[in-house]
Amino acid sequence: MKSVRPLLFAAAAAAAFAGCSRHETPDAPGAGRLPVAKVTVATVHVADLAAFTDVTGTVRPVQRAVLAAKLMGAIEEFPVTLGQPVQAGEVLVKIAAGEVSARVAQAQSQLNSARRDLDRERDLLTKGASTADMVRSLEDRFSMTQAMVREAETMLSYATIRAPFDGVVSRKLANSGDFASPGLPLLEIEGSSNFQVEAAVPDSLAAGLAAGTTFSVEIPATGARFTGPLAELSSAADADAHTVLAKITVPAGTTVHSGQFARVAITGNPVRTLLVPAAAVSTLGQLERVFVAGADGRALLRLVKTGATRGPSVEVLAGLDDGERVVVAPPAGLSEGQALEILP
Repeated sequence: MKSVRPLLFAAAAAAAFAGCSRHETPDAPGAGRLPVAKVTVATVHVADLAAFTDVTGTVRPVQRAVLAAKLMGAIEEFPVTLGQPVQAGEVLVKIAAGEVSARVAQAQSQLNSARRDLDRERDLLTKGASTADMVRSLEDRFSMTQAMVREAETMLSYATIRAPFDGVVSRKLANSGDFASPGLPLLEIEGSSNFQVEAAVPDSLAAGLAAGTTFSVEIPATGARFTGPLAELSSAADADAHTVLAKITVPAGTTVHSGQFARVAITGNPVRTLLVPAAAVSTLGQLERVFVAGADGRALLRLVKTGATRGPSVEVLAGLDDGERVVVAPPAGLSEGQALEILP
């Protein structure tokens, strides 16, 4: 005959467990033994805020120049280096121009001869030994040789390339000894004081922009943030990208460098947005959470998904409803189900 003792012991244990479970509180384990937490709360609210669209841009100097040769010849001097500051009028390149120099000397010699002949005929005309037609002919010859001198001197001036403004040498495309030809770029200089951000704005947003419209700009490389007005807006859109080129002025004194990547926020139409104080949101690993003050005066833990930061508040995309009260700057150790004392 089998023993009944194990069966009796199991029945007694089950009854004891059932009796204990009836006295358990529905709150979180240990919540009833925690002290009352003194907290401040804020009400989640909905606001109509402007939507922002981020577009990428590039920092560019307002003054840029690609300097090219205007005549043919070997580069005799190239005294500047990459990144070197230069001043307006400073010599950047010298090109050998022996033929042009000879042409200047030849034209000057012809001008001197024409001047002497004209002076002689004018003197003879006063003595009645020449004619007015001869003098006018020599005057025409003198004017023509003057033009030849100016032309030759202008060509000779092309042999020396000077900086058109104060700036920095940003590119060198040739070196001393290279052969220069008309139209061949030799170097590029950029201004070092005034900058703009060039951004490609979607054509759907460009229609609402006007000169003077301000934009929030961020330079991720340095963390710099500033607000700049719209300086220029192209009247034509890119047929492939469907964007419009916009130029945004960088405020004076802002530290930026040519070619830096920029992020531009463009204001769109207002949208209804749920906002909560940023101090109410805490993180646990990759999870974002808030504590809600429940109707029974206890803390409720909610997982949320946040969006953009709007000043001291942050957008809530999921996890909360309008009108709920959240704990601002929840104290360390606050647990779900813990009793709350709401401070004024």
